[in-house]
Amino acid sequence: MKFYNIKDIDGFFNTLQTCEGTVELVTSEGDCLNLKSKLSQLVVYANVFSGGKIPEMEIRTSKPEDMAKLVSFVVTAVE
Repeated sequence: MKFYNIKDIDGFFNTLQTCEGTVELVTSEGDCLNLKSKLSQLVVYANVFSGGKIPEMEIRTSKPEDMAKLVSFVVTAVE
């Protein structure tokens, strides 16, 4: 699922850490980065963000409840 314009980056990564299964960022080249890894998070911070927000990122989770948790965070963060 693609997420757009995530402005609360710290909140997003805090929510991501509560996920029980695998959470991966799918790059434009088709590579998958484990977003629960601190090293991968640093790579994402350095390469994906612009202007203090995440303009677009594709996320894949191994558990549907983890995707629901991330979607819920993004929806409530916008309100």
